[in-house]
Amino acid sequence: MKTLIAVISPIMLMAQSAPPAPDPLTVSIETADADRFAALFRKTNGRPTAEELQRNYLDAGSDGVRIFTPDRIIDARHLAEAVAARPDQYAKAINTCLPVIKDTTAELRATYLAFQGLFPERPLPRLYLVVGAGNSGGTAGPGAQVLGLETLCEIADTPDKLREIVRGFYAHETVHTWQGDPDMAKLGGILAGSVLIEGAADFIATLVTGRQMDPARAAWATPREAELWRQFEVDLATTRNAKWSDVKKGTPIAASFSRWIGNYGSAPDGWPSEAGYWMGQRIWQRWYDRQPDKRAALREMLSLPNAAAVLEQGRFVGAPSKSSRGN
Repeated sequence: MKTLIAVISPIMLMAQSAPPAPDPLTVSIETADADRFAALFRKTNGRPTAEELQRNYLDAGSDGVRIFTPDRIIDARHLAEAVAARPDQYAKAINTCLPVIKDTTAELRATYLAFQGLFPERPLPRLYLVVGAGNSGGTAGPGAQVLGLETLCEIADTPDKLREIVRGFYAHETVHTWQGDPDMAKLGGILAGSVLIEGAADFIATLVTGRQMDPARAAWATPREAELWRQFEVDLATTRNAKWSDVKKGTPIAASFSRWIGNYGSAPDGWPSEAGYWMGQRIWQRWYDRQPDKRAALREMLSLPNAAAVLEQGRFVGAPSKSSRGN
């Protein structure tokens, strides 16, 4: 999640067998990767080489590191360059934020207990804390969610804020571990699919934690919902049936997609990052309100039912229907 997921993270990244599911009463954050990176960072005075990172961090990494490497860490050289460019940020992550996150076991267990009540049939994911290349706060893989220490540290300006953010990630990324590898074509294209995927994760995470995932973004978007919906309709039409390979810099499809998703640090002027998460959450909220069986509705969110039906039932009140627009 992240309101930041340079962060577009719902896609299952690795087709490997899932690790054993944890018990919500005893689950803990697996920090061995972050601890190993911290030791190497200190040993090298904050300047680990690509070779040292490969040998002492990546090669010895957990499933969490392996899940986080494609499209995030990428490789040892990319990671070394990221550390060299911002050594102070990595030092802060290790010295200030790592101890705080290690102390959020209670938040993790409370979150997992809430999930167990909602989805008793679903195995809960293991949770890994790793160090990445400063481009992702979290992602999900088979049976696991993985958080990026240095990015979470960057977006939290106080220990309390960090605790709040990581609990949101614990909830949001758990949902992604259950969504599988969705077929974007069946969801109406990459924008419609991504908004529904991320919106479902934020909707359920808000239900579990009792708090909005990004209050500032929601406060910005709520009074603008009519105008945002009009823009969203235009962008949905532009990206209808679009594939990932169609997102090429400078094209209308790329502009429409990046207005809503995958734009942490590069959102449109005056917009918050990842407005599509909020838009998806609102669509699901209106759809959910119309469902008589709420538990069945939550299970449908995980299986990602017919996108067209969800979008139609989740339309902003006051937006013209497809029939009234002659489409």
